[in-house]
Amino acid sequence: MTAPRSVRFDEGVLSRLDRYVREHPGSSSSSVANMFIDEALRSYEHPGVIFRPGPTGRRAALAGGPDVWEVIASLTAIREEDPDIGRLALLEELSGVTGLSSALVGVALRYYAAYPDEIDERIVLNKEVADREEQLWEAQQKLLQKPKP
Repeated sequence: MTAPRSVRFDEGVLSRLDRYVREHPGSSSSSVANMFIDEALRSYEHPGVIFRPGPTGRRAALAGGPDVWEVIASLTAIREEDPDIGRLALLEELSGVTGLSSALVGVALRYYAAYPDEIDERIVLNKEVADREEQLWEAQQKLLQKPKP
C-alpha cells in the first residue's frame, strides 16, 4: 500500500531524478524515488550491501563482490551436495567457493535473512534467463552447422 508524502528535493537532486526518469521509459519520478530510497535504507540497514543494475533488473550485491543471490545459490548448492555439513564447515566452504571473507559471507546471509523472498525470486529469475540463453545459443549453433549433403 502506498501513501502520498510531500518531499522537497534540492534542485540538483531533482534534476538528476528527472534525467534518470527520461533515460528509463516506463518509470516515474515517484517510482524511481521510492526505489532509490528503499535501496538506500536497505544499504543503511545492511552495511556492505549495494544495488546494481543488470539485464534482469536492479539487485542486491556485496560492495566490490558478487550479487547476494549468487552467494545464496552457492550456499544452497553446498547444502545439496552435503546435507549433513555442519555450520562452521558450511561457512568455511562458502567462503572458499565464493572467495569472500567470512565477514562478507555474513553480510550476504544477514541480507538474505531479512529479504528471503527477494533473493529467492532473483535466483529463479536468473535460472530462467540462463536456461533461455542456453537454448538460444544451442539453436544458434545448429544454424551455423554445415548442412549435411
